[in-house]
Amino acid sequence: MNANIEVVVVGGGYGGVTAANSLARRDGVSVTVVNPRPDFVERIRLHQLLTGSDDAVVGFGEVLGGNVRLVVDTATRIDAAECRVSLAGGGTVSYDYLVYAVGSGASDPGVPGAAEFAHWVSDIEGAERLRSALAASPASAPVTVVGAGPTGLETAAELAEAGRKVTLVCGNVLGPSLHARVRRPVARRFAKLGVTVLEGPRARVTEVTGDAVRLEDGRELPSAVTIWTAGFRVPDLAAHSGLRTDAEGRLVTDTTLTSVDDERIVAAGDAGVMPDHPFRMSCQAAVQLGPAAAATILRRIAGKKAAPVRMFFAGQCLSLGRDAGVTQFSYPNDKVNALSISGRTGAGVKEIACKFTLNKLLSGARKASSRASQGGTDDRLETPQAS
Repeated sequence: MNANIEVVVVGGGYGGVTAANSLARRDGVSVTVVNPRPDFVERIRLHQLLTGSDDAVVGFGEVLGGNVRLVVDTATRIDAAECRVSLAGGGTVSYDYLVYAVGSGASDPGVPGAAEFAHWVSDIEGAERLRSALAASPASAPVTVVGAGPTGLETAAELAEAGRKVTLVCGNVLGPSLHARVRRPVARRFAKLGVTVLEGPRARVTEVTGDAVRLEDGRELPSAVTIWTAGFRVPDLAAHSGLRTDAEGRLVTDTTLTSVDDERIVAAGDAGVMPDHPFRMSCQAAVQLGPAAAATILRRIAGKKAAPVRMFFAGQCLSLGRDAGVTQFSYPNDKVNALSISGRTGAGVKEIACKFTLNKLLSGARKASSRASQGGTDDRLETPQAS
């Protein structure tokens, strides 16, 4: 690599950080991360922020290599023809290659009243607003969690363990991503915590008000705080930039994670999709896709053919409060099986998984920083000038 290559990573989540650190380890590559927040958010711990058992935040100085530049701003448009990213603050950042790692957030459920009255826990701003709403409501006030996927299960259990009166509206079945056998210890845990679980095809929310939730079967549930955890969306940056996206707004890529429109744009994490090789939107996927996106770019810089990404899944780890959890094992293709670990051991496995993930980021930062210490400079935080 004779000439310096500029890589811009849009998004500082799990995929963006792992991609940035992998790229920053190579001589001749300069990396800039554009992220709207000054800190890294441990999204897999956001439900813990609600009860104060964790703040779910780590400084970027810990998880990004010392030779990675951080720009705290929001990308508003990617100009693929000019290889430039426009920022909300008025500046621009130019690139030779771009990693599209904007992540995902809460989706608009399209249910009357949900956008106005429900809370989300899919990003730190939403989780902090929810924590304030919970603090402002009496401890005995009813709380409704809508959605029985991993986020809904963890949120409901965390609040119930803290003494909240929780109703979990599943929309159909408890833990739809779990094996039928693995749902049993989850159901037992919720029964122990006193969570009211509503299942069945008519246990769907049709309206949310300031103090209630209405279901398809006609029931009305009192709800001082309603938390919506069903469904995710991705930011519309790719679509707004004229890049090809799927129906959910994810950047369409080939099996090397490269945009089908531009070989200089490579996706990492929830915001990209390989139509013929779908994967579950998750932290487990993102920490694999980040280094894979970096490898695609580095091979292309070296004049080599990029290799198709290979994904391996081990299962899902769920915390059900601080005292219990469930680990659902899967085959490498992410198809779940009947094997699981539950109870206190399950909680321990989930905590190990969270710490392992963070340690992976810290290790990546140290490896990237080792190059910076050999002559690089630490210009970590900058705000680009308007152009």
